[in-house]
Amino acid sequence: MSVPNSALRQPVRPAGAPAAARRARLEAATHPILPGPSTSAVAIGAAGTGDVACVTLANAYLRLDVAPQLGGGITRFDWRSEGALEPVFRRCEHVSARMDPNELACYPLVPYSNRIAAGRFHFGGRDIEVPCNRADEPLPIHGDGWLAPWQVAESGREHARLVLDHSDGAPYAYRAAITYVLDGATLAMTLEVENAGSDAMPFGLGVHPFLARDASTELSAPASGLWLSDEDWLPVRQVPAPPAWQFGVAYPLPDTLVNHSFSGWSGHAAVVWEGRRLSLAINADTDYYVLYTPPGQDFFCFEPVDHPINAVNLSGGGGAHGMTVLARGERLVRQFSFTVERLDARAPAKPRRAASARGRAGASHGGKAVRSHQDAR
Repeated sequence: MSVPNSALRQPVRPAGAPAAARRARLEAATHPILPGPSTSAVAIGAAGTGDVACVTLANAYLRLDVAPQLGGGITRFDWRSEGALEPVFRRCEHVSARMDPNELACYPLVPYSNRIAAGRFHFGGRDIEVPCNRADEPLPIHGDGWLAPWQVAESGREHARLVLDHSDGAPYAYRAAITYVLDGATLAMTLEVENAGSDAMPFGLGVHPFLARDASTELSAPASGLWLSDEDWLPVRQVPAPPAWQFGVAYPLPDTLVNHSFSGWSGHAAVVWEGRRLSLAINADTDYYVLYTPPGQDFFCFEPVDHPINAVNLSGGGGAHGMTVLARGERLVRQFSFTVERLDARAPAKPRRAASARGRAGASHGGKAVRSHQDAR
């Protein structure tokens, strides 16, 4: 599944990159990164089993390990600082083919995000059954992509493209691809899906990073509203975001559990680790995110997505809540970027609009996701 040149985002280096680049070149000269020939597959695994091959991408700023076999997900995403590697996403310490995918550092969400009530929805005059996909989950969750082995279509020192052929799936038959690119201090992801089925279906995309969390972690992610949930974490009512959860400026993460869809998001967010003097700018061409803050854990999840939980069963259906109805051969593309930098004297928590994926995508796509039609293959 090819992507037109106009649909590919070329990540922009963050402001202050020249000085950072000089520092990084000095660090790289002192502590060179050796990812192997053309980012060769590096076998790592639990207890030395070596049963999962990871593709390692690296430059003077970042290191990224991707496990195609494990849902095309990330096992580590680190920032390079003074010769040391600091985790940006929670590290997956023990990689194994038998591990729980929720122990990964990040994975793609395709062809939908989060839960579907009762495992069914009505669309196009049809009652569509969606089977449960996890033994410990009473409802289908996050689609098929995160549980399937992907294939490496191409890779280089700073990029990798993985593909998944799920064209014989039901009720969603699709082909998907995810591209990881390191550009300076930015990790850019492009996630795409093509409807390979005979009938039109509502599709949605997102990514599910597990970000490192400590006592100093703060979040800025302005959103106008959120969906209140029932005991099954399914949305029941949309309300304005309460003051404690507005995250209009950098704000400490709640000590209590949050597991909600936020709406009216600007597509720009920032995470600040004051204790580590580190910040992360997150940009996406989506209008929603899911925030999950489990108390007492060393991680939290900030999931940029293009639709709320159970969108297919909300009033008006998925198409009225951010999902995109794709006919056979039509394709949806979403873009995400994560830019790391050291804190300085400026207020670092303000999202960096200059590095915005939304701004770059909007220049050629009117700020919307790419939706195109190509011949069925």
